[in-house]
Amino acid sequence: MSSTHGYAAHSATTPLVPFDFTRRRPGAGDVVVDIDFCGVCHSDLHTVRNEWGNTLYPCVPGHEIIGRVREVGNAVKKFRAGQRVGVGVLVDSCRTCSACGEGLEQYCENGFTLTYNSPDAHLGGHTLGGYSSSIVVDERFVLSVSDRLDPAGAAPLLCAGITTWSPLRHWKIGKGSRVAVVGLGGLGHMGVKFARSLGAHVVVCTTSPSKVQDAMRLGAHEVIVNREPDACAKHANSLHFVLDTVSAVHELDPLLSMLRRDGTLCFVGLPEKPFQFPVMWNVVTKRRAMAGSIVGGMPETQQMLDYCAEHGITSDVERIAMREINTAYERMLRSDVKYRFVIDMARG
Repeated sequence: MSSTHGYAAHSATTPLVPFDFTRRRPGAGDVVVDIDFCGVCHSDLHTVRNEWGNTLYPCVPGHEIIGRVREVGNAVKKFRAGQRVGVGVLVDSCRTCSACGEGLEQYCENGFTLTYNSPDAHLGGHTLGGYSSSIVVDERFVLSVSDRLDPAGAAPLLCAGITTWSPLRHWKIGKGSRVAVVGLGGLGHMGVKFARSLGAHVVVCTTSPSKVQDAMRLGAHEVIVNREPDACAKHANSLHFVLDTVSAVHELDPLLSMLRRDGTLCFVGLPEKPFQFPVMWNVVTKRRAMAGSIVGGMPETQQMLDYCAEHGITSDVERIAMREINTAYERMLRSDVKYRFVIDMARG
């Protein structure tokens, strides 16, 4: 067992506070990671405030982890002390179902283990995440991170990056594709970067006129401010794919109307309240599809990290000290960050 310092929420209505706890002793297949950076995901805020109704307290959030290997078990083959690595949303799965066999652990049919807020099979209780000084993870769920990537900017790739990369790859977005990215936050800005890098024509849909210039800087070809009446109408029946990254309830019919025949509207945001179902006419008359996607499996996440190293892609981040996390949450609710807070453990 090793002592770890972190920040935890003890209820849905109280701030995160310093919290010391213990990590398990590493087994033969485990990797001990000293955490350098941890991204701050909107899912962290949803969980801390129990907006999905399933939070286990004390809750130590954090699943966008970059660090250095301190120690490995004697059966570990892929990693060595001193190597830069990442840990994302998952730290285990059943490893026996068809999804796990295909490297799609995020769709594990018997239940995956999240980096935080999941039952802990090793210590009992529940898993505690990356708002902490170290973590112990089975090597199968540890990822290699190139030293060519800025480590702070790489941290959000472990969730925001793979959450947008996976559907773009699954729906084969590339040259000749016309894509809209809805929302320009932590997820959305990565969706824009990836879609542009893959060769698509990229349209950003945002409710914030102030984000138009930044959307173009990030790689958008066009920007729709969809608070304006009929803003989506000029793109009616023209898009192959709409990536909806918004984590709040919003209208779906204008987004569906932009899709051409056989186009897909894919959700990666997780609002705390259910959507009103769109007008069925909007779906059936063009054979449009609505789908969802959640993070990515381990092979795909490694592929994404390698692609980012090759193409120089990282998240736009603002570094904070861990003691600033409660202020960061309030700013995140106001969309006052471009585009991801990242905890810098060296700042205390």
